[in-house]
Amino acid sequence: MSKPYTIARISIDGKNYELIVKPEPALEYHEGKPVGLSSVLVTETVFSDANKGLKVSEKDLQTAFATTDIQKIASIILKKGTLQLTAEQRKRMVEEKKKQIVAFISRQAVDPRTKLPHPPARIEQALEQVHFSVDPFGSVEEQANEAIKVLRSILPLSIEKISVNVRIPAQYVGKAYGAVKSFGTIKSESWRADGSWTAVVEMVAGFYAPLLEKLGDLTKGNAEAEIIK
Repeated sequence: MSKPYTIARISIDGKNYELIVKPEPALEYHEGKPVGLSSVLVTETVFSDANKGLKVSEKDLQTAFATTDIQKIASIILKKGTLQLTAEQRKRMVEEKKKQIVAFISRQAVDPRTKLPHPPARIEQALEQVHFSVDPFGSVEEQANEAIKVLRSILPLSIEKISVNVRIPAQYVGKAYGAVKSFGTIKSESWRADGSWTAVVEMVAGFYAPLLEKLGDLTKGNAEAEIIK
C-alpha cells in the first residue's frame, strides 16, 4: 500500500474489518468533524487484511454490521474503530494532548509546600524526565491523573480541595453564578437583603487563582472571594 494512505480498523467477534483511507480526512471524520466519506475512502471495499488485499464477503458484513451498505459500515469503522496514524499525525496529536495534560495538571494540582500550582514549563520538563508516554487518543483527565502518580517521585504534587467564601454584588449575579458553579461544588448559598449572593464553594486548590481572575473580569473587580479552609 502506498504511503499517502492508511488503515481504519475495527474488530468484531475476533475478526478484523479494515478500510483503506486518506490520513487527514479520516482523522477529521474520526474526530467527528463534518467530512464526507467520499473524501475519506480510497476504495469502497472492506478488507479482512488490507495489506494483503483480502476482502470481506457480504455475508460476513451482514453478520457483523447488520447491513452491507458500505457507507454505513465505513461510518461505524471510522467512528468506533481505531485509525492508524502517520508519523506526522501522531507527533502532532501527541504534542497537543501533552499540552492539554500539562494544563490539566497545572490547574488541578498544587505544590503542597506553597499551595500554589507548578508552572506548566516545570510540569512538562518533569514529564520528559520520567519518560511519560502520551496516548494521542486517550482521555486527558485519565492520563493526567496517571501522570500525577508518576511525577510525585520527582515533583511535589497534591490535589487538595479548599472551601472558598464568595460574595457577588446583585448586578453581577446573573453573569457570575454559572461561572462560580463551574469551578467547584456549591456547598451552601444565601441571598442578602441588598440582592447580593454569597456561597461557600468547594474546589480544587489549583482553581482558586483562575476563579479570582474570572470573577474579576465578570464583576469589574467587585466580587469578593477568600479561602476559609
